[in-house]
Amino acid sequence: MPFLAYQLSLLRCHGISDVVLSCSYLVDEVRETMGDGSRYGVELRYAIETEPLGTAGGVRNAADLVAGRVVVLNGDILTDMDLTAMLAFHAERASAATIYLTRVEDPTQYGLVEVGDGGRVLRFLEKPDPAHVTTDTVNAGIYILDPALLARIPTGQMVSIEREFFPGLLRDRIPFHGWTGNGYWLDIGNAETYRRGQLDVLAGRVATGVAPAGAGTDRRWMAEGVRLADGVTVAAPAMVGRGSELGPDCRIGPSAVLGERCAVGRGATVEGSVLWERVTVGDGATLRDCVVGAGARIGASAELGAGAVVESGAEVPRGARLQG
Repeated sequence: MPFLAYQLSLLRCHGISDVVLSCSYLVDEVRETMGDGSRYGVELRYAIETEPLGTAGGVRNAADLVAGRVVVLNGDILTDMDLTAMLAFHAERASAATIYLTRVEDPTQYGLVEVGDGGRVLRFLEKPDPAHVTTDTVNAGIYILDPALLARIPTGQMVSIEREFFPGLLRDRIPFHGWTGNGYWLDIGNAETYRRGQLDVLAGRVATGVAPAGAGTDRRWMAEGVRLADGVTVAAPAMVGRGSELGPDCRIGPSAVLGERCAVGRGATVEGSVLWERVTVGDGATLRDCVVGAGARIGASAELGAGAVVESGAEVPRGARLQG
């Protein structure tokens, strides 16, 4: 399932069906995958950046395709936040801009946002040292903007929404608020959080509104054409993609995602891991808490441990040991 499908589902569930995707990288591939959005219940259009325009410039580049209030989502956020409640908060406060905030255990990896009475935004602090942490609420990458604000962003220029646009709102004393939500939230921008997001979707920890493909019982899903040899164990939660082959006495799960046409050898174990399509796992290999790219080949008796990442098309030799 394309990750963007989860974001489109979130928008649709909260009554937003007119969506513009701001793209600058692999545009043709994204368009081929996502189409016009009809399969996800929205109308999807594309605003193309010939040169990267930054987080605010990309919004301005898409502005001519929309009218009225704008909801902006960073493209790497997995969440089931209550967008309807955030929109109501925005209206109640007569805010011109509202930013979604979430609480995190380690704020030093994010942009901190300090708020005052009524949620009024007071200050931004980008990835501070531990000694300078003043709050645990961070920029969660979802914004509501009244249309008049878009004119503040120059067209065709690289502009940061975090470092230029938002501080400008504070400087000019424009009504700007932070709404703190309690729903699931995860930035999947690195390999470990990507893996965690995959497994959280699998385990039902985040409400996506998108059903997995294939027949599922007890959080175990098998897509069409999966072939299971004797002695296979599939421990929930687990998802096995279309056309995959599971060899004798192998073990899949708990917490395993296999893409289409994967092949797992005799006695191999795949646990806590995400395998893209066409991955081959040799006899007796062990994969735990790792990510394996498309078409990779894992040799017999190899061991991949926590944090290991194997790029697409790579080959891990027989008996090799990899750790993140």
